[in-house]
Amino acid sequence: MKLGKVAVIGAGAIGSYFIDGLSEKLGQNLWVIAQGERKERLLKNGIIVNQKKMSLAVKIPEEAAGADLIIVAVKYGALQESLPMIKKIVDAHTIVLSPLNGIDSETIIGEKIGMEHLVYSMIKIASQRVGNAITYDPEVTQGIYFGEQNGEKSERIQAIEALFEGTKIHYHISDNIQQDIWYKYALNISKNLPQAIVNCGVGAYTTSKHLAYISERMREEVVQVAAAKGIDISDAANKAGINIPISPDSRFSTLQDLDGKRETEIEMFSGALSRMGKELGIDTPFNEFAYHVIKCLEEKNRGEIR
Repeated sequence: MKLGKVAVIGAGAIGSYFIDGLSEKLGQNLWVIAQGERKERLLKNGIIVNQKKMSLAVKIPEEAAGADLIIVAVKYGALQESLPMIKKIVDAHTIVLSPLNGIDSETIIGEKIGMEHLVYSMIKIASQRVGNAITYDPEVTQGIYFGEQNGEKSERIQAIEALFEGTKIHYHISDNIQQDIWYKYALNISKNLPQAIVNCGVGAYTTSKHLAYISERMREEVVQVAAAKGIDISDAANKAGINIPISPDSRFSTLQDLDGKRETEIEMFSGALSRMGKELGIDTPFNEFAYHVIKCLEEKNRGEIR
């Protein structure tokens, strides 16, 4: 099995990492999928990654039908509208990676195209996006974690490894990918959201005992929900659940979205966790509060409240 034709859906912070990392190896066989106004914008403006303007092969879904690998890199809020595009590209042999934040994107995609196409994954990257320009530090970026549900190093896991080998993509083959995904989920909730509410740099987690307290309580709620689902993420020092060293004034994705007056991924973070908590009989008061505060901030950005 060889993955020679790769389609990337989403050219934001995550998608740009793969476009930058795979462009030299794949050339014109690396396709960025877009249609309508988004396609025209990408063709006109392109994307800039670490001050380098990328040459993009932009295709509509029909033109990319039969790709060997699809990397879904849209924001969670755009996942539903991406499903018809994914379905048009998928062939019987196509593998799909969906390293989105959250814990259910694979299930959502699998319900549309069949779970047999999905390889579970998650990504750890600290990037900054301003307009069509994305910056990240290649040296400290952990990159993508992927693996089969049973931990087997299957033929398709080996094919993904061969694709990433020798590129700028940093990768890790996981023997417990569900646990890694939940560790990342806890990290996002406990570090993305308190910072976004307070509007501060990540250095505040070490300088403010109050912000640290909120962060710890939010993480504990994720740990409790995960445990009820049979997933142990209690080890706070696990590599999948800790951040790389970054500048104290860094702003994670939720705060970047609020800064840019974009919709956040709060539904996928505290929204989903609170719903799971209710189903399992687990109280999640800190996450429920964070959900409503960030929803208010979105309303404020839209001019609905003053």
